Amino acid sequence: MIDPALALSVLALVSAVNTILADYRGQWRLVYVFKPMTLALLIALAAMAKPSYVQTYKYLILAGLVSSLAGDVFLMLRNKRFAEGLACFLVAHLFYIAALLQTMTPHLSFGTALPLLLYALFMTRVLFPHLGRMKTPVVLYILVITAMAGLAAERFIEGGGTNAFFAFLGGILFVVSDSALAVNRFAKKFRLAQALILSTYFAGQWFIAMSV
Repeated sequence: MIDPALALSVLALVSAVNTILADYRGQWRLVYVFKPMTLALLIALAAMAKPSYVQTYKYLILAGLVSSLAGDVFLMLRNKRFAEGLACFLVAHLFYIAALLQTMTPHLSFGTALPLLLYALFMTRVLFPHLGRMKTPVVLYILVITAMAGLAAERFIEGGGTNAFFAFLGGILFVVSDSALAVNRFAKKFRLAQALILSTYFAGQWFIAMSV
């Protein structure tokens, strides 16, 4: 009998690859199908998981994934609603932060905080001159996603374990994806942007779903 989690993961991988290929080919109708389908499959993956931590962790991760799905819908439209999408992902990260706080004592060690602080300062420095009226929401988003990644790292350092490691990898990949998206949108477009953004985004969400 096929493991349902494995089956959903394979289907999500196929859907994610089709999203990336359709995006590069400009096949927007296929993007509209496969991009939300990928997140829907990851939501199902998290929903069927038996929680390794408190049940609240699972519910908050599911809320973050659903909010991310809403953000995907805004960002994938040809007439992109970037501000609305950013707001949805900001809420998603707040859900992920709340989930992480269910499993750990909230703190950041110097060894974790320093590189994250340098990252936040660097991204702000790179993006700030190009943000216009988006300065406040983008800087706020940088701070929130940095905090999420930092807490995921501390959770793994503090307790270890496969699920914590998955949450840590998910947080880091999300940072990579959003950094590439921000640079490509606001500072300088680069050729492989969409492949990098989407591959790290889907992988990050898969790891977060698997951390339940």
